[in-house]
Order: sequence, then C-alpha cells, then structure tokens
Amino acid sequence: MSVVTASPPESSAVNKAGSRYAVLPRHVAIIMDGNGRWAAARGLPRIAGHRAGAEAVRRTIEAALQAGVPWLTLFAFSSENWRRPEEEVSNLTGLLRQYLKNEMAQLREAGVCLRIIGDRSRFAPDICAALAEAEHSTARNSRLRLTVALSYGGRDEIVAAARAAAEAVCRGEFKPEALDEERFARLLFTAEMPDPDLILRTSGERRLSNFLLWQAAYAELVFFDVLWPDFDAQHFAEALAEYARRERRFGARPL
Repeated sequence: MSVVTASPPESSAVNKAGSRYAVLPRHVAIIMDGNGRWAAARGLPRIAGHRAGAEAVRRTIEAALQAGVPWLTLFAFSSENWRRPEEEVSNLTGLLRQYLKNEMAQLREAGVCLRIIGDRSRFAPDICAALAEAEHSTARNSRLRLTVALSYGGRDEIVAAARAAAEAVCRGEFKPEALDEERFARLLFTAEMPDPDLILRTSGERRLSNFLLWQAAYAELVFFDVLWPDFDAQHFAEALAEYARRERRFGARPL
C-alpha cells in the first residue's frame, strides 16, 4: 500500500484537475474521522460535530456523483463505537434514524444504490427495518453504489468469513485445499463489490482503524489533516487527482 499525506488542497489545484482525471478510481472508501474534535474546538457538544459530519456526507456523495466514481464506501460507525458513552451512542443512532428518514428520497432520485455492511443486529428494530427498506427502495439504482459500514469491524468480518468457510467444509461443500482468496472474498460482507482503489482518512490520523483490512491490500491511501465536518468537494477532487498521479503495480516490477 502506498501512503502519502495530502494537505487541504488549494482551489487552483482543484480547478486544474477539474473533473478530468487520467485515471479514475472505481471504488473510493473513506474513514470519516474528526467530528468530536471539530465540535470540541468550537466549544460545542459532540452531537453538533456529528450533525456537521452528516453535511459532509451529503457533499461527498454529490462530489462522487459529479466525478463519476461508481462505488463509494463510508465508515460511519465502527463495532468499537458501541463502547462510547451511552448518551453519545444514543445521539448517533438518533442521527442515523433522522438521516434515513430525510435523505432517502434524494438518494433515490440521484440514482444512488445504498448497501449496509456490518452487524446491524445490534441496532434497534426500527433502525434495522429502516435500513432494510432503504436498501430495497434503492436496489435498482446504479449511478453510484453507496456502501455504509455500520457496527463494522474488519477483524470481525474476517473471523466471520473464516467461520463460514469452516462450516462449509464441515458440510462437505468443498475441501480445505479448495479455499483460495477468491472463494474467501465471497464470504465477506463486501462480496460482489470491487476492492477499494483509494482509501481516504480525515483528521490527520494515519491508520486504517480496522476498516476493510482484507480489501485494502492494494489500496492507495491518502490522508487529510482536515477534520471530517470540513471535508468538501475540493478535498475529494484533490484525492482523485492524487490517485491519478500514482503508479499502481500490484507488486509487479516496473517495466
């Protein structure tokens, strides 16, 4: 994996890149980080940062649509986030309810197909029902395939896939030596999705934090010092421009 740090872009750099990229990533994944620090810096409660982060989600979806990126995955709520204070978890799940209620009509009209990955069973029944309805109502859209990781952990995903593979072997569905990367990938939450070409993270942190660990094997990584609520279309464009400048060899020697 190639790692470079990207500072918040200047407008001129974005304007030069525009919507014309030599190479466009098929799949962009984003670790949305910094909502709490954004709120703290302004003397606001953490929920204010999460609300501002939801606005950044809207901007990013629009930027992906405008750029023509076909797959976008957002890390919204990790399996570790359940350990946060009860009030914050309640605020986050309430914000999720609000988002599902207010945003689905716009997503459908924009041609967005929504998919959820992660352990949704930990959410309240009404949220689980709303998530299922959101997926069903957008299933035929294809302009942008938006995946939202909720109650998600990369290690949990890999363990679940390994358990499923072991159970399939016990049932006689295939022999252990027949388990290869392709078969294993079909047991992950992201089955039938392309691996991310580009992974972004905001807030200045430089790690994957248990996000798409299997799928990130050959992803290009770009880190922004900007906090997630301040992330906008210019930052997204700069990340696409940086990706276009990369030489991806997937372990092969250069010609």
